[in-house]
Amino acid sequence: MRDARDIIIRPLISEKSTDLMEDNKYTFVVSGKANKIEIKHALEEIFGVDVKSVNTANFKGKMKRLGRFPQGKQPSWKKAVITLAEGSKPIELFESR
Repeated sequence: MRDARDIIIRPLISEKSTDLMEDNKYTFVVSGKANKIEIKHALEEIFGVDVKSVNTANFKGKMKRLGRFPQGKQPSWKKAVITLAEGSKPIELFESR
């Protein structure tokens, strides 16, 4: 079993993710090797919330130009959108609005 802080890398803050917070949904960048069950247990351990569901999406790294070099590649990453159960407390990290 991996450490919960190795699974959850950072929160993902964007316009779309802040709109989803009204529906009790929170977005995180997670480890590419983590599955939905590991993500659920990690969030419950770190934030002490009751997770209803986890949806994940993999994003392939894009090719980018890096200065004078013709090509470089951004890393691939994985996004998880979690839905909290009804009556569960909100995650404090996001409630600084």
